Amino acid sequence: MMLLTTAPPDLSLPILTHTHSSSSQNPNSLFRSFTLSRPQFPSISALSFRRPRALPAALLQHDDDWDSSNVAQSDAFDFERCFASTDVKHLASPKLEVRELDELPEQWRRSKLAWLCKELPSHKSGTLIRILNAQKKWMRQEDATYVAVHCMRIRENDAGFRVYKWMMQHNWCRFDFALATKLADYMGKERKFAKCREIFDDIIKQGRVPSESTFHILVVAYLSAAKGEGCLEEACSVYNRMIQLGGYQPRLSLHNSLFKAIVSKPGSSAKAYLKQAEFIFHNLLTTGLEIHKDIYSGLIWLHSYQDTVDTERMASLRKEMQEAGIEEGKEVLVSVLRACSKHGGVEEAENTWLRLLRLDAGLPSQAYVYKMEAYAKVGEPKKSLEIFREMQEYLGSVNVVAYHKVIEIMCKAKEIEIAESLMADFINTGLKPSMPAYIDVMNMYFNLSLYAKVESAFSQCLELCRPSRTVYCIYLDSLVKVRNLDKAEEIFDYMQSNGAIGVNARACNTILSGYLSAGDDFKAEKIYGLMCQKMYDVDPPLMEIINSFLSLRKKPDKSRISMTLTKEQREILVGLLLGGLRIESDDDRKNHMIRFEFSENSSAHAVLRRHIYDQYHEWLHPSCKFGENTEHIPYKFSSISHSYFGFYANQFWPNGRQMIPKLVHRWLSPCVLAYWYMYGGYRTASGDILLKIKGSEEGVQKIVRTLKTRSLDCKVKRKGRVFWIGFLGSNSTLFWKLTEPYILDDLKHVLKSDGESSENSTGSNETMNFASGSDSDENVSDNSDDDRN
Repeated sequence: MMLLTTAPPDLSLPILTHTHSSSSQNPNSLFRSFTLSRPQFPSISALSFRRPRALPAALLQHDDDWDSSNVAQSDAFDFERCFASTDVKHLASPKLEVRELDELPEQWRRSKLAWLCKELPSHKSGTLIRILNAQKKWMRQEDATYVAVHCMRIRENDAGFRVYKWMMQHNWCRFDFALATKLADYMGKERKFAKCREIFDDIIKQGRVPSESTFHILVVAYLSAAKGEGCLEEACSVYNRMIQLGGYQPRLSLHNSLFKAIVSKPGSSAKAYLKQAEFIFHNLLTTGLEIHKDIYSGLIWLHSYQDTVDTERMASLRKEMQEAGIEEGKEVLVSVLRACSKHGGVEEAENTWLRLLRLDAGLPSQAYVYKMEAYAKVGEPKKSLEIFREMQEYLGSVNVVAYHKVIEIMCKAKEIEIAESLMADFINTGLKPSMPAYIDVMNMYFNLSLYAKVESAFSQCLELCRPSRTVYCIYLDSLVKVRNLDKAEEIFDYMQSNGAIGVNARACNTILSGYLSAGDDFKAEKIYGLMCQKMYDVDPPLMEIINSFLSLRKKPDKSRISMTLTKEQREILVGLLLGGLRIESDDDRKNHMIRFEFSENSSAHAVLRRHIYDQYHEWLHPSCKFGENTEHIPYKFSSISHSYFGFYANQFWPNGRQMIPKLVHRWLSPCVLAYWYMYGGYRTASGDILLKIKGSEEGVQKIVRTLKTRSLDCKVKRKGRVFWIGFLGSNSTLFWKLTEPYILDDLKHVLKSDGESSENSTGSNETMNFASGSDSDENVSDNSDDDRN
């Protein structure tokens, strides 16, 4: 009989670990080799927090992705190396005791268990499960627990995890809290956060509270994950539950590492984590732990990036720093300047400027930009220009952020000659991107009714950079103002046909107003139908005119149309689903929600997300629809929950797990392949094209056979549940010719198969050796996608 004892929650027990002995491969000596020792957690300084890579210069021409704080300067918080803490408080964990093998009365059972302990770790997942299934008639919980613990002892934790999951599927299984905790801790220490989280969730579902060690290790595993997308959010969630659900007091190092992960992100991304950072600060304060100066500085830095700055809170934090005897460094002073630039605190900005000068650490370029903006807020654009000239003289050169800011200030002040002069200087420097400056200049011309200059600036913008939708919308507005409807219609049609630009409610309202003013009811009705289909809001004055002529002609109200996907939307959706798009279903599987998720590290996804947002605008959840003044479409948004998506959920995500549909061979059109490539594939440095997919080997073989009927030969590489389909050499060129008509114009230079190097075009730029066989499942990192689902 297996003995299981669990330590009370308030006791601090050392964690059970294993040591190798000369008989470590002998299952009979399994539990004699257990020893008690402190768990070895990685030092916080060893954790790596990757920042998103900058996009290629050409792609930064899009104003929707533009953030001036991320260009030509680093806006991530700068930590001291000594920030990491090395406290070694014991963590509570249940104690696991199991009967030894030689205590079992049946000889045949001892022999079978010894054979399983020797055989299972050497097999992949599928074979391991088949072997276990063959033991169903005699194997029970004590036997499965013995095998799982043996796998952990010899460091075959993946095999132990599979035995555990197999055991949990049987009705004779009684949940073993101590075993689950031990296995979760080992998986977390190996940075296999998905499997650790799976066991963590099992513990929660059983109505138990995970041990302190499991909470701690899972947070660290998330923070140290190589692919950090979504991991920080999960780390914060587990940290919060550790305190609120478990009632534990995390170690100082855990507080510090989570806070560091937050402020290691760029300011524009990190500002969303302000409440979490304040919660960490509150926990440090209430538990009496030491608060490092970088915690104060980082919190002030986060506050300064908020759209509405809480100046009182910033002042309170600075006062606490002074009371603690901590001097304000450059990071704090620059943060204060950043806050002043948002509320126009000129006097405080000048005082802070003088303190920066006294630091003798050199004036950062962003300090000049914030000071310029502060004076612009109080209506002194000429003073901002003087600061810009001082920056040129002091630093010797000016970065792109400063040029953008001073041109923006002069344009808002309607200083035409100065703005034009600065714009000419900026263009001559060759700095990129120049498109945000063109937007400011064109807006100035439009507001001053200088429509000829709007057209001139638009033409120049076309020559020097790839204009965004905003540039086209300003030009469209000017054409309608001067009643050049033929040209306006041409521009609108081009926007609609170009997937990387597209139309929005602003463009539709503009062209609609032009048609109504010209009395062209037929074209106006057509645009109105498009707006109803995409669920764009019609301006109230225009709506009154439309209602009047529709009522006279007794036309039905087009605003009440049934929700359905077009042929193009259906093909795009299939391509995205093959590339890994997720669908979530409710408990009854009646309604389904599409989760559109794009990688911040992918240059292709930066362009694709805008196009997909427009394509499925009418299907988006209201919380994901943003006003037309929004300059940034998020990397994650979702559709409404609707029964219409049931077909796709049943085909691609049955039981919440990604699969390859049986009818996939019918759907592999060039359009589907193109969107699969843009979303879930990438081009290698040698010009080969790789497509990623999850599912069964049978499904992949069906895809390969279908592609061969189109003269597309490919090779397959397997890594766990992830398959890579590779088009090598001339086959990549054939694939490109097939899909090119459906590739977005702004991505063709990134994805074209021409043998040139591309920088992380759509995903992780890893090397695939298709000459070798499939990688064993044991060698696949749990940080990879095959562990996410």
